[in-house]
Amino acid sequence: MTDDAPTELPIRDDMIRLGQLLKLASLAEDGVEAKALIDNGLVQVNGEIEERRGRQLHAGDTVSVNGESVRITRT
Repeated sequence: MTDDAPTELPIRDDMIRLGQLLKLASLAEDGVEAKALIDNGLVQVNGEIEERRGRQLHAGDTVSVNGESVRITRT
């Protein structure tokens, strides 16, 4: 499998928190899994490992987990 461009994930608001985004994008089943992914250093935001579940994300940010990437866009 090749590393394709990130999937676009539109949000209504100006901001979404990392834990919410992981669930919305189906990168995590629930908040418990989202927390575990973040705690284990498996989540990257804009290419940097992110350890804060409450990190505020905005349009243009890219989140990657286990080789899957999503880019936030505005609706």
